[in-house]
Amino acid sequence: MKPQDVQDPGLYRARFGIPNDLSSCHTAVVDGYAIEGHVPAREIRRLLAERPKARGLAVPGMPPSSPGMDGSRGAPYDVLLVLPDSRYRAYAHYDR
Repeated sequence: MKPQDVQDPGLYRARFGIPNDLSSCHTAVVDGYAIEGHVPAREIRRLLAERPKARGLAVPGMPPSSPGMDGSRGAPYDVLLVLPDSRYRAYAHYDR
């Protein structure tokens, strides 16, 4: 499937159960899981291997040290696991 630009990404986040406060610049669906923002491929592979009961993963905003950004060091961020009830918890932590 090819990437698509959409008029209102918030509708897609809502459809897949990603809370608006976790929004970022990219939304994807991988094997039924929503992926929001600059989530490292390593965590997507882990999600697909573990298959937790969850809606998906999110990295809110655009942390400067996340994949695809400028690579600034010293900007820690969390990858969040979005649970079926749309609550979320830390799934992984990156220090840089």
